[in-house]
Parts: sequence; C-alpha cells; structure tokens
Amino acid sequence: MKITRETSLRELAFIVCSHLNQCNIKAVLTGGAAVTIYTHGRCQSYDLDFISFSTAKEIRRAMEKLGFHKNAGRHYTHPETDFFIEFPSPPLCIGRLPITKWAELVSEVGVLSILTPTQCVMDRLAGFYHWNDQGSFDQAVAVAVNQEIDVTAIRAWSQNEGMLVKFKIFLAAYTKHTDFLSP
Repeated sequence: MKITRETSLRELAFIVCSHLNQCNIKAVLTGGAAVTIYTHGRCQSYDLDFISFSTAKEIRRAMEKLGFHKNAGRHYTHPETDFFIEFPSPPLCIGRLPITKWAELVSEVGVLSILTPTQCVMDRLAGFYHWNDQGSFDQAVAVAVNQEIDVTAIRAWSQNEGMLVKFKIFLAAYTKHTDFLSP
C-alpha cells in the first residue's frame, strides 16, 4: 500500500509494521498512536512510537525502503505524511512491568503488533502516575471507555507501581463513563 496525504495514522501503522515484519524486524506500537487506534481517532497523535530490539542500522535500512528519512534527531519523516515515526529504546516496559505479549491486529495491509487495550491504559496511566500528566489520564479513560479492558490487571499493576490512590481516581472516572453508557 502506498503512503499518501490521505493515509490515516491507523493505515500508516499497519503499513510500517507490516513492512518491518517483511524485513524481519519485530516492532510493537505503543504510546499515543495506540491511543488513537483504540479510541477510533477521538484522541489524535501525530507520532508513531515503535519499540524494537533490532539495530538502528537495520531499522534505518527498512524505513528508507519505505520512503522515510531519519532527521537529525530520532524521528523518521516521509514527504507524503505529517505523521512521523520514532523508535524509542527498548525494552518494552510499562513502569516496572516488562511486556512480552501484545495484541496483533490484522487488516488487508498486514499485521500490526500493538499494546493490548489494557496495556495501553496502563501505559497512559504511567504518565499520570509518575508525572501527573492530565492528558495521559484523559487518554487512559478514553481507551478504557472505548475498549474492553482488564480492570483487575490494571489494579494489580497499579499496586505494584505504588499508585493505588491514583488508580482509584482512574477507576472513579472510568466507572462514571461506563455507568453513563449502561442501558
């Protein structure tokens, strides 16, 4: 599939991940782009963060084949899109929790490796827990309201992070939205 000005973030994520898979590079989508996908675009990100254990040289070669160029920093840009790609350093962790399994979404383009909705909520809550980032909190609630999540796993992770007080704030906001949506 060709990257054009009309390519959505979701389509671009599938294109990049599928291309990386074809180049024998495993990469998992995290961060705000996962939020965009799980909220069906209600929360919009413009960067796609992929975690990969491949070398920078392998990633650069694969990204250049797709038409991306690395900036002076760590961003990859493409002339046909305003979205940019980043490869934050591994490991893939959420707080102190190493992530070894994730979701794989399938489309006509290929396969997208992405945090599960529950992991995505935890990833956003980490920003709220450790940096008091209100935007991350709002994104966590938005994903939780739009996807099926495992609240018990989020609570256990929150306890391990020493953040049960802030978890209760999240739970109250999540419950308020889900009670509103209930028949």
